Amino acid sequence: MKSVEVVYGVTSLSMRRANAATLLSILRNHWQIENGLHYVRDATLGEDACRVRKGVAPQVLAAPQVLAAPRNAVIHLLTEVDAESRPEAIEILQLHPEEARRLIGIPQCE
Repeated sequence: MKSVEVVYGVTSLSMRRANAATLLSILRNHWQIENGLHYVRDATLGEDACRVRKGVAPQVLAAPQVLAAPRNAVIHLLTEVDAESRPEAIEILQLHPEEARRLIGIPQCE
């Protein structure tokens, strides 16, 4: 079965520069970012399930970017953990909180 998908978009490119190959490249680059960082934030950290946008929280936090920044930092820190995946890295840090403290530069407690 064959299907056809029509996509509309707006661009500031001139008609000369907005050829099919260029537009396809721009679209693919966008989804590469979406699937890379945003997917990880949602799948690993449950960003889409976060209910901060309900009730009083949106007034306090002002914008989703407020929570996106620490999530991005966490994802970056997880790459420093010797693990096969980010969920595994989270599990390791839960089992070894001293490693989590080391990653963010908190001195070890005695």
